Amino acid sequence: MGMVMAVSFERYGRLYYLDPGPHRPRVGDKVLVPTDDGPEVAECVWAPQFVTEEIGGLPLCDGIATPADLDRDEQNRQRRADARVIAKRLIRQHDLPMKVVGIDFVDRRADVDQLVIVYFSAPHRVDFRELVRDLARGLRARIELRQVGARDEARLQGGIGPCGRDLCCATFLKDFEPVSVRMAKDQDLPLNPLKISGACGRLMCCLKYEHPLYQEYNAKAPAVGTAVETPAGDGVVVGHNVPSDTVVVRLAASGRRCACSRADVCSPRQQYEASSTTTPDAVPVELPAPAVRREPEPEPAVVEPEAVAETTEERRQRKPRRRRRLNHEEGEPEQ
Repeated sequence: MGMVMAVSFERYGRLYYLDPGPHRPRVGDKVLVPTDDGPEVAECVWAPQFVTEEIGGLPLCDGIATPADLDRDEQNRQRRADARVIAKRLIRQHDLPMKVVGIDFVDRRADVDQLVIVYFSAPHRVDFRELVRDLARGLRARIELRQVGARDEARLQGGIGPCGRDLCCATFLKDFEPVSVRMAKDQDLPLNPLKISGACGRLMCCLKYEHPLYQEYNAKAPAVGTAVETPAGDGVVVGHNVPSDTVVVRLAASGRRCACSRADVCSPRQQYEASSTTTPDAVPVELPAPAVRREPEPEPAVVEPEAVAETTEERRQRKPRRRRRLNHEEGEPEQ
């Protein structure tokens, strides 16, 4: 069990988790967060609270921001705004196909006094050597230009997605995972690029959120057009409803459609033997061998107790005779 807090460098931006240590900031307080370029000011979004899991390796909060830290942070914000205006003006003068995405201002590194990092996007490689010289003279600082892709551009700029919420990449996503058109096909989504693309122009990251659920459902549910048995009668599968885990079946008797649970649908023996209803990772189950029809065995005869007693008495009477006969046959010849 330990304590964890969350901070954000921008309003509605990505959350970063810290170990509060001895500090107990409240929501909205400005705290110092350790970074590679020194402590930076961030806003506390989640107050320190206990968690049951053991979370190790979190950076330690450097404490509550002082008025001097807040003044420095405000000056850096103003410098970033001025640097963006100067960079855009020089890009237009040099007629370069570049778009300024973000500006980062660093003034606490040991190797340099001031460093301005300019993030830009471009359709291809750009020769910006002259631009760097002009920027260095205009901003009087060391300049670094870094080209970013379409997804990173959307992450840095932020925005609203087709769902009406803030972009996932700008709020909680840490890494970009590959997304393919196959995921949209498995979820029966329209393949119109305008409907499945995000603000960055690439396929939406949320297509991967529910894709494992659709894969599991498609591996176990009967395919469309399969004859199945349902509690309401026999029918044919005409549709799937993955969120509710049901199968739409058209009944053969009445022709109406009904939604049946996937667990209630019994697939035919041929489909089960084709392993279309089992997951690839499932352990194969051996089906019991068909029962062999056997003829009924005759019931054993019931022996009455008196008959058993008589049979035993007869055997006792016959044994002396048999012994005498054997002695007579195998004994010594008569004199």
